[in-house]
Amino acid sequence: MSVALRQVKANGVELNVALAGEGPAVLLLHGFPHTWQLWTHVLDGLAGRYRVIAPDLRGCGASARTADGYDAGTLAADAEALLDALGETSAAVVGIDAGTPPAFLLAMRRPDLVRRLVVMESLVGRLPGAEEFLAHGAPWWFGFHAEPGLAESGLAESVLTGHEDRYIDWFLDAGTLGQGVDPAVRDAFVHAYTGTEALRCAFSYYRALPESSRQIQEAVRTARLTVPTMAIGAHPVGSALERQLRPLTDDLIGHVIENCGHIIPLHRPDRLLGLLEPFLAPAGSRGQLQHHGRRQ
Repeated sequence: MSVALRQVKANGVELNVALAGEGPAVLLLHGFPHTWQLWTHVLDGLAGRYRVIAPDLRGCGASARTADGYDAGTLAADAEALLDALGETSAAVVGIDAGTPPAFLLAMRRPDLVRRLVVMESLVGRLPGAEEFLAHGAPWWFGFHAEPGLAESGLAESVLTGHEDRYIDWFLDAGTLGQGVDPAVRDAFVHAYTGTEALRCAFSYYRALPESSRQIQEAVRTARLTVPTMAIGAHPVGSALERQLRPLTDDLIGHVIENCGHIIPLHRPDRLLGLLEPFLAPAGSRGQLQHHGRRQ
């Protein structure tokens, strides 16, 4: 597999973008604490049939560190502008973790642009359906990351600067059920999130969650999700995302991958590809999909 890295200006922001393969576009949106290298083990499988577009989201990796714009609506606009800058008029969009809300909003806003939507291991704002997952509150780090602090940087930045590697390792171990990730990918993630400014950008995603939730509520108030959609869960989110989407989505299939941690593309890439390949395939070559939840 040959991956080309390009700097592309989109929505006024310089984004670092990994490009591989040729064919219909597939846009991959990562979460925290990831970069485009989250998709390392699925790029080969997708690039044989598709033009894979995997950016570092704004503020992450080698993309520009902006002062603001970390709400889902602005991130969706980044993704839309990126596709336009690359000359794509249609794309399948795949989002995980923090990449899911902007992928969702892009599909809601531009169903003419998003041909298929895949969302994984995240919640979509405060929509009903996630009550069981949230029975004991949101994961502890949401509040920690969102706390603004007393100075220019937030509490989390002031505590974690100088200890980023141990903190990232905790997420990588937890997200693979203790298996960990390839050392080269781990090192890339640690490098990407080292330093107060890198941490500020990462935690800005959490500080923007109230605004992202407001945008999602506004979107579903007046429209439905009409794009064919697949929701994939693992541990810990499970089927919560599917339950959120079910009442407002016209065409939805749900899967839960058993014995799989949160970081699906690194922990169980073969299982993920097994779900993506038939779902993303052109209509003429796609087998009949059952529109109900399945466990893998």
